[in-house]
Amino acid sequence: MRHAKHLRSLPASDRSGEAFGSGKPRPGTPRENPAPDRSVPGMFLRRIQATPDSDAFLHPDGDGWKAMTWRQTGDRVRAIACGLLSLGLLPEERCAILSSTRIEWILADLGILCAGGATTTIYPSNTADECVFILQDCEAAFVFVEDAALLAKLERRRSELPNVKHVILFDGAGGEDGWAIPLATLESRGQAHDGAHPEEYEARIRGIEAESLATLIYTSGTTGQPKGVELTHACWVYEAEAIDGVRMLSPGDLQYFWLPLAHIFGKVLEAAQIRIGFTTAVDGRLDRLVENLKVIRPTFICAVPRVFEKVRSKILGQAEKAGGVKHKIFLRTLKIGMKVSKLRQAGKEPGGLLAVQAAAADALVFRKVRETFGGRLRFFVSGSAPLASDLAEFFHAFGILILEGYGLTESGAATFVNRPQAYRFGTVGLSLPGMEVRVARDGEIFVRGRGVMRRYHNRPEATAEALDHDGWLHTGDIGELDADGFLKITDRKKDLIKTSGGKYIAPRALEGRLAHLCRYADQVLVHGDNRKFCSALITFNSAEIRAWAQLSGLGQNSLAELAADHRVRALIQSSVDELNTMLPRHASIRKFALLPVEFSVESGELTPSLKPKRRLIEQKYAPLLASFYESASRQAQPQSPS
Repeated sequence: MRHAKHLRSLPASDRSGEAFGSGKPRPGTPRENPAPDRSVPGMFLRRIQATPDSDAFLHPDGDGWKAMTWRQTGDRVRAIACGLLSLGLLPEERCAILSSTRIEWILADLGILCAGGATTTIYPSNTADECVFILQDCEAAFVFVEDAALLAKLERRRSELPNVKHVILFDGAGGEDGWAIPLATLESRGQAHDGAHPEEYEARIRGIEAESLATLIYTSGTTGQPKGVELTHACWVYEAEAIDGVRMLSPGDLQYFWLPLAHIFGKVLEAAQIRIGFTTAVDGRLDRLVENLKVIRPTFICAVPRVFEKVRSKILGQAEKAGGVKHKIFLRTLKIGMKVSKLRQAGKEPGGLLAVQAAAADALVFRKVRETFGGRLRFFVSGSAPLASDLAEFFHAFGILILEGYGLTESGAATFVNRPQAYRFGTVGLSLPGMEVRVARDGEIFVRGRGVMRRYHNRPEATAEALDHDGWLHTGDIGELDADGFLKITDRKKDLIKTSGGKYIAPRALEGRLAHLCRYADQVLVHGDNRKFCSALITFNSAEIRAWAQLSGLGQNSLAELAADHRVRALIQSSVDELNTMLPRHASIRKFALLPVEFSVESGELTPSLKPKRRLIEQKYAPLLASFYESASRQAQPQSPS
């Protein structure tokens, strides 16, 4: 085994070669169409054989980064898999992973799969009750846990987890009774077991069928108890093949990866990487994101809309803070960038005076923004939640392309995606090769294909509701296909609001537009089901509202005091009024409340994938919401004569 390379204090120019992802295929790794694989482990072994000495991963190591080749990755995965075999792991038996995003998460996942087991994912932010529910429901035999703090969640409820034979710790020494053991101990056991049974590893992989269970991912549970989605090896192999077939990514790409691997969006990228062979830098620490991007200089990054919203807010805030001439230059260059964006969306390039202006704008402003992402970024891929088209256009003005995609846990994540050469903002792109789609009469999107789940674990009634007899998955999303096959998602079927006047409203569209119009707003929840009109709960973008407060002489006020201040309310009201001019009367927001605290995972108002638990939030703020309609009713009542 060769020693892994270390990246510490190299100047950026020294890290821009082919080995760390130039966006072009590496020498010796021609783009080809390999034969179909039956399982993820089969695909993994093929990757190791094809490019053993190419870098698979970069991961933090002290103050720098350490590179791991596909051969080295294979050695560690084999040790973990054989360690599990030594402990008696059975085919398709579940092993859970409770950890933040880090290289060990990926190694553990591949080790589980190569041992013939199935991975169950758990978010570190899940409560102890949620962890216990998932572990009981999937009947996990082993659990990989990040550290002692997360281990404590399970130890306190150990009596409720009789099926869990061992817990394997990424960080920590384990316990005296042997229930919790370090990952290093498992790998040592695996190496010894492999030496004594040298043919068992490959034999176990050969025994994995295409329809064998690979992953159990539990849905976020916005409307109730989470459901375990059963995804087979055939699902993941399809996803990898389909993403490869789109030709968005090449073996020479370098991905920066920080998304939660417990989420389907993160998991599908793991499968795609194995198939295509690009390098991935892995670090789930958000506080290191900006610093890491300058060092890694990735060619593509996958993210969620909330990240782009915060970045845009920061860019606009810094420009306004600069004031004077600098602010005017920024606004002028942004206007030029938006004109160029419109042309490029139509497949054209700027010419004449606009081309000269665009080059100047790029040198003055846009290039500096792109450098914050490392300077080599080809595109972002956005998923997990709707991306507002104006947000995509804002970044496009800076020369930063965001390609929105769409999929569900139940459809293997990647179902639709915009391509670098075929994109339309406001849509989620074209379907992936091999995925069928149709739109029902009520606008619900149905999909069918190899990427669709096998079933919900232990939930036959829920399975029958989601999957019909012809294999169509009823997504629950409302949308429309244009003449060229681009899909636009308008809302969730269950989230549609029907006013007491019988009018239907898509709340997510209103929420996204208001958040865009008002830089001082962070999260918006529109309410109005069976009501006479719509109202909203709005949380602050704390950085923006505090900056405004400082300039307005209110810098010492708390967020609660700002929420109650009539000047702040007028600030938000102006954006609400602007939105209402774009809406039919029945969809306009007539009342709103400013909340001094944001919706969060910790408070239970957001799922771990940051989706709002709409019904729970409405229940929590029921008296406040009711007051909007009570006051409106009083105002509408005729007054008694004096």
